[in-house]
Amino acid sequence: MMQTRTKYLEKLEDLSALLGQLGEKSVLDVRAVGRALAGEEQAAEGVAAGDKASRHLRSAIEDRCLDIMLMQQPLVADDLREVTGAFRIVSDLAHIEEMARDVAYLSQQLTPKATSHLSDEFAQATDKVSNMVALAVKAFADADVALAQRVFAMDDAVDDLYDRCEQVIVEMIRGESSGARHLTELLMAAKYFERMGDDAERIAGWAVFRATGEHALHSADTEKD
Repeated sequence: MMQTRTKYLEKLEDLSALLGQLGEKSVLDVRAVGRALAGEEQAAEGVAAGDKASRHLRSAIEDRCLDIMLMQQPLVADDLREVTGAFRIVSDLAHIEEMARDVAYLSQQLTPKATSHLSDEFAQATDKVSNMVALAVKAFADADVALAQRVFAMDDAVDDLYDRCEQVIVEMIRGESSGARHLTELLMAAKYFERMGDDAERIAGWAVFRATGEHALHSADTEKD
């Protein structure tokens, strides 16, 4: 019995470690697409090349969750919330990485002149969204409600940045800017950052769930997509 309990605790530790690794990779991918939009071509290629590693981590996390549920029935409430939340967070992180790859692709279609119109906004969005993801994953690992609340608050700033991007693009259209032909790609890249922020907010919601048993959502925007 003691040996089984020890293996069970080891599986929980493995789950936490793997989730941390996946979260860290997602953060690095968001930062990489920021560099890609700033003109670093190798950064975009790196994001695309990392898909296999991400899929391996997600599969390992799902396997650990299943192992934990099979090893101990019924699960105590705290462990059940951790495993349930981990399953959902894998999906949210997968969505973030999928969008990061899309932004990496868009960065390769955009010219430096086009991205220069939103260089400040993209730099700020990269910083804010990557920090949101990092803090949200940490909030879940620590079952930290206060940290999750910080993530909720940060999402408002990301939404404001998207609004600013829209305004810049409208001005480009009105001014018949030479970069206006790239406005669709620019707007899509900005929208992806906003949606990645929404996913980070959902992860923070699972941190609240792990701590309290209730899945908190900051705004109706988190129900989109």
